[in-house]
Amino acid sequence: MPPNSDNPFIVKFYYDFKSPFTFLAFDPALELEQTHRVRLRFIPHVFDFDAYGGALEARDERSWRKVRYLYRDARRFAGERGIVIRGPQKLFDSRLALMSGLFADRRGKFRDYARRVWELFFRRELDIEKFEELAPLLRNTGLDPEAFHNYCEAEGPRDLAAALAEGERDQVFGVPTLMVDGEPFWGNDRVGWVIRKLDAMGLRTT
Repeated sequence: MPPNSDNPFIVKFYYDFKSPFTFLAFDPALELEQTHRVRLRFIPHVFDFDAYGGALEARDERSWRKVRYLYRDARRFAGERGIVIRGPQKLFDSRLALMSGLFADRRGKFRDYARRVWELFFRRELDIEKFEELAPLLRNTGLDPEAFHNYCEAEGPRDLAAALAEGERDQVFGVPTLMVDGEPFWGNDRVGWVIRKLDAMGLRTT
């Protein structure tokens, strides 16, 4: 069935809350839903530290140069849009936060919740490993922290494992990755190419 307003084309958006470039891609990706007959499907993917030299104590100077440059680029992109991005002061395990993203998404609250997580995390005002810091954000988005706690004890790990397995099937190697009709677009600065792809598919509405 061809996509229409009641049956939009699905664009997969692979994300991780500890990725500054995913934060930068978030709003431009959301705009696709306003300009094209598409709907974003948000899928968590655990950011691979090994691609950037692994653990902090294991990184050599070459790896540090790469990391420092990438954050410089992130701040350049962010500065053009008035976004604050400060590099995290440790390597965070984002699995709890990613489960909170799944929890919010299944209740129709992902967009508002995720934006707040990214904003606070990259201001160094949120520890995404701690339930007690995620709980107020969930509550402020209209979600029940206790229900989230129960979700983490039950289906949450299974849902996250299924999402990560889907990323493997899609051969995702980094975030943000947008998948359009099986074609990957990696990086916040690839959204323009996504737009051209959707235009070529006849999905533009405005």
